[in-house]
Amino acid sequence: MRFIQGQDRTQTHLFPISLDQSIAKDNEVRLIDLFVDSLDLNDFGFKVDFDENGRPAYRPSDLLKLYIYGYLNRTRSSRGLEKECTRNIEVMWLLRCLSPDHNTISNFRRDNPKAIKKVFRQTVQLAKHFNLIGGKLLAGDSTKLRAQNSKKNNFNQKKIDRHLAYIENKLSEYEKALAESDGDKKKIIEEEISKQTDRKKEYQNIESQIKQTGQPQISTSDPDSRQMITRNNITEVAYNIQTTVDAENNIPIDYKVTNANDSKAMGNMLQRAKTILRSNQFTALYDKGYHTGSEFAVADRLGIETIVAIPRVAAQAPNPEYNVDNFGYNKQEDYYTCPQNQQLRTNGRWHQARTYQFKRYTTKACANCSVKDQCSKAVCGKAIQRSEYQDLIEVNKQRADQNQTYYKRRQAIVEHPYGTIKRQWGFDHIMTKKGIARASADVGLQMTAYNLRRLINIIGLKTLLKWAIQQLSYFLELILLLKLSVAQIRASILFPNKSIFNFYVSLKPLYLRLN
Repeated sequence: MRFIQGQDRTQTHLFPISLDQSIAKDNEVRLIDLFVDSLDLNDFGFKVDFDENGRPAYRPSDLLKLYIYGYLNRTRSSRGLEKECTRNIEVMWLLRCLSPDHNTISNFRRDNPKAIKKVFRQTVQLAKHFNLIGGKLLAGDSTKLRAQNSKKNNFNQKKIDRHLAYIENKLSEYEKALAESDGDKKKIIEEEISKQTDRKKEYQNIESQIKQTGQPQISTSDPDSRQMITRNNITEVAYNIQTTVDAENNIPIDYKVTNANDSKAMGNMLQRAKTILRSNQFTALYDKGYHTGSEFAVADRLGIETIVAIPRVAAQAPNPEYNVDNFGYNKQEDYYTCPQNQQLRTNGRWHQARTYQFKRYTTKACANCSVKDQCSKAVCGKAIQRSEYQDLIEVNKQRADQNQTYYKRRQAIVEHPYGTIKRQWGFDHIMTKKGIARASADVGLQMTAYNLRRLINIIGLKTLLKWAIQQLSYFLELILLLKLSVAQIRASILFPNKSIFNFYVSLKPLYLRLN
């Protein structure tokens, strides 16, 4: 049986091909190269660490290209990228055979979270250039990405109290055993006592950190990460990633890495979306986790229309007919009317809840009401708390009721990037550790890679390559003109004689093009 034969590895070729000829003209690695080269990275604030008298540093553009290529091809670790530099022909072409070590690669991501976010912003601008951002309907949501911190290394006061109580019991047992032992057994017990005492000091140190910082949790491996509910009742030590996605083509326009829940996130997301789109003429969709009165106030101040899902009311009456929703409110005279036609009034005093103020409405008629046991379990009868943001909450309820079909699009819009990044690419955890800034750099590269992949899928690689070539040519022309202007100013100072100056200026463009 005949088989296809490979080439002899020791055979030389008369006409060897170059590295550039090994990469197809429509290979997406060429787009990465052109995209990064079209950016003015000097204005992005990339940090490069090197010694003046030591080895020169790598260009930020080369390391950025390496990271974008890696994230697009599901390789995020610095050691994995280091290997690709010496065995992957596409990476060899992209970096012109440079092979930075893993520490250099890792430090670039660690030191540049803000600059990486600016690169992400450029992918959003590119999507705008191709009219892929509608800017009329947005959806916001969050997803949890596991941190590099185990549950074992996450502590709160309750957990510390449990550990300290266990250690105290152990020490008490060892001390009793010590009084009754001798010889080698006594030495073993003393070692155990010393071990438990050291553990006790460790927990006490963590306890003092919690009290000093005022934080409810302390994580020892990644200090900014927090234990959160990821789904149902399952918890993980994680970060909460807030994203805003445009509905036109499911393209994220903004992200922010946090370690808090969703309740106070909407206002900040809307403010950034308004800045990015330079408009407030859009509707934003959110789930019930964002239903917070103070955030509705921010949206109202920004002039942005929001539709937020209505959470289920926690305090239900024994008979649903007597829920607060069935009590009418008279705004002019400021009172509620119950289904039994009794008025619940307030003394006008504002009470302070944890995050908002409210007024309390009651009536003395509850004492002799025949349906009191159906309306309220409280001894004093029904009491209604009206938030200072209640008017805005009711406006949102009206919008949600009138746009139920509209709202159902939210999940399809905002979950699209999460499905790709977490399920298809396997990026369900944060790659970095030791802080929220480093986590933000990791997420920024994920979002940048996602947007580029989305653009390639929608527009096509050939169209993007054509745009990138034109953009790079325009960028280089601007640099050339700037150099020429600087050269002319310099020449006018060096050569006051007009004839010598004109001769110098005529030769300078040729010199600049050759260099």
